Formats: sequence, C-alpha cells, structure tokens
Amino acid sequence: MQDTLQQRIPDALAQINRAILGKDEQARLSLCCLLSGGHLLLEDLPGMGKTTLAHALAGVMGLSFRRIQFTSDLLPADILGGSVFDPATATFHFHEGPVFCQVLMADEINRATPRTQSALLEAMEEGQVSLDGETRSLPEPFFVIATQNPSELAGTYPLPESQTDRFLMRLSLGYPSATAERELLAQPDQRLKPLNMTPCLSVTDLQDWQQHLSETHLSESVLDYIQRLIDFSRQSKRIQLGLSPRGGLAIVRAARCHARMAGRDHVTPDDVQAIFPAVADHRLRAADHVVPVSGAADNSTAHHRTVAQWILDSVDVLQA
Repeated sequence: MQDTLQQRIPDALAQINRAILGKDEQARLSLCCLLSGGHLLLEDLPGMGKTTLAHALAGVMGLSFRRIQFTSDLLPADILGGSVFDPATATFHFHEGPVFCQVLMADEINRATPRTQSALLEAMEEGQVSLDGETRSLPEPFFVIATQNPSELAGTYPLPESQTDRFLMRLSLGYPSATAERELLAQPDQRLKPLNMTPCLSVTDLQDWQQHLSETHLSESVLDYIQRLIDFSRQSKRIQLGLSPRGGLAIVRAARCHARMAGRDHVTPDDVQAIFPAVADHRLRAADHVVPVSGAADNSTAHHRTVAQWILDSVDVLQA
C-alpha cells in the first residue's frame, strides 16, 4: 500500500504545479504538510495564488472543501454553527457550521478579530468542537489551510502565538519567475485549473500514510541534530521565543514525511533542513528583530535571512 501511494506523489505534485506555476518547492512542502496530518498557513501579499494553491491541494487529495472569508464582523458561530430553536417541536436543533468538513480554507484569517480566530483552536488541536455542553467530532481527516496578509497591511489582527503554533507549516509563495509569469499571462483560464483536479489520493490512503510515518527510521545522529537545533533556539540570546515541544514533534513528523515522499525509509539531515524553515519560522521570535549575517563586511553586503535559516547556519550537522 505504501509503495503504491508513494508512486502517486509525483502525479499529485504535477497537478499542483500546473495550477500554481513556478513554485515547485512550495508545492512539495504544502503537500508534505497535509500528508503529515498538519495544518498549513500561507502568508503573502494579496493576489499571489494562496487561494489557488489551497483549492489545488484539496482537489488532488479528493477531500470535501469549504471556504470562509474572514472579516472583522465574522463571529465564532459563523464558523462553528449553533443551536436554533424550532417552534414546532419546542426544541433546539444544532446546525453545523462550515468547519464540519475535511478541508477548511480560512481565507485572510488575520482580518477577523482574535475572538473569532480562537474559535478554531480546539478544532485544529483536537479535531472536535465543543458547543452547548456537547462535544462534536469533526470529519477525518480535518485540515485547516489558512491564508493571511502581512501584518503591516491595514485591517489585520496579528495571530497570537497559541494560534500560529497549531499550524505545522507556514509558507510564502512570493512573486513568480519571469518564465512562470509569462505562462500565466498567456493562459487566462489558469485560475480554473484547481477546479478540475483529478484526485490522486483517498481518505484511506491518507490515513494509511500517516499511520506508517512513524516507521520511517530516525537515527540517533539525526535526532541529536534536531535536538541541537531546538536547544539553540531556546538558548540564544538573540531569540526571544524558542521552539516548544510541539514544535520539536512537528519537525520530526514533517522530516519523516519529507523522506517518505522522496521514496526513502529513513530521515537524513537534508530532510530536516528542507522542512525546518517552514516548520520553525512562525514559532520563533527574534529578540531584537535582527538576525546577524556572518561574513558580511558591511551592511551593503548583508543579505536577509529568517531566524530559522540563521539557526540552520549556526548549528553543525555533526556534533564536534
């Protein structure tokens, strides 16, 4: 079963890459995120293809999909649902909200108030919703693919750490390359492609994949490397908020899935380095908002690095 499923990964990636042009790495990491059983946060400027990618992911996985446009007047009940009184029977009946699906797209999640954002906390962590004194299970699998605009844009409410920590990965698409943009401009119907996806996976396939992830071998040396990355994030004076135990578990699970997608039954340091920025960056906070750049003679030669990339550059793969 696992070998057959692994052979479908290239087909799924090919379809996603046809829908979102020139973003092969982001496509692979986003699929890795969902195959790992995690939630995905897409952060970028408006119009970069975040919604298109979300539709494509749901399409190739053959899962039910609902989208909520988050706005400042959105209420928790608009997401979760609520009880409505029926005069005919003099009883209350629960009406499910859009969260009761397999893939929920929370579009522009940081345009909603913190109160509304927090409505997803239990759903993302426990796969359930507690309302009116009753706990209701969500469909399995359950994924949240959230998009958000950069926090400096008008009308946004920054996601709290408790919310961002529940996303396995955060990715940005960025502007397309000249070649990809030329192809996009030449195909006016490009945005319709995610609506015509051929499912490559089934719910049973996905559940089987996730159940076997723990069988992907993680050597002591790779585990030591991961732990040194985690410890460095907590010990460095330049990092105000280091990785939590949940963050460490997320690194292990995503690295195992990345290795399995590549057809290997063991994790290598390359797998850890490939997923580490996407898994760690949104969980970290620089103390002074400046990450040093080693080897830079002056400001003119310095280049931007994220906190996670700086950690990777600072921690050796092999312990001295």
